[in-house]
Amino acid sequence: MNYQMTRDVLSLLEEFETDNGNTKYPEDISGFRMWICDKEKNRNQPQQEPYWEGKENGRSPESAINTLLVHLNRYAKTYSKSAIADSDFATQEDFIYLINLRAFGSMTKMELIKKNIHEKPVGMLIITRLLKNGWITQLESEDDKRTKVITISTDGIHALEQQMKKIRNATQIVAGNLNYSEKMDLIRILNKLDRFHYPIFSRNIGSRDLIKTVNEEYSFNN
Repeated sequence: MNYQMTRDVLSLLEEFETDNGNTKYPEDISGFRMWICDKEKNRNQPQQEPYWEGKENGRSPESAINTLLVHLNRYAKTYSKSAIADSDFATQEDFIYLINLRAFGSMTKMELIKKNIHEKPVGMLIITRLLKNGWITQLESEDDKRTKVITISTDGIHALEQQMKKIRNATQIVAGNLNYSEKMDLIRILNKLDRFHYPIFSRNIGSRDLIKTVNEEYSFNN
């Protein structure tokens, strides 16, 4: 049996069920066939250029993307703040650090800071706060005694689990009214942007030289 094909079919059925919330297609095999057919037609059709605020006045798509990303980040922070309103978490970064430690295991301080796309001073403040609360522990690295390895503690897991229902709810709200297919498309696009920016961020280029360096290496100057 081709198990991968079975998983792909089940994934398509889940997407069909999500997209079909307005009962546009019959909820049977014939509706599923029509949905797949329409999906392929839409995929092969050229996409109409969307409207963005200020487009008629010559505003660039890059400017619109930047503004929308900033807005979405602020919306997400607002929901995250609500998710931890009645907890001991001071900021959303506190629980994001714990989530990363629980998901990916122990790591050095700098690995944890870089994983969360923070500069060292900001990351160290968060780690200090987590240590003070007893939510993480630190030990000397076996490879380098000068390096500290961070691990989520039992208390940290407990604090995280107490808020996880609200945190998951907040993440669902941030995804808003996107259907399954749109979520997958957005993940692909954001992953592509992340893969572009993360290597640049990891080089710790100074603010004075950052834009100049990226322009020279990637030919962004018009």
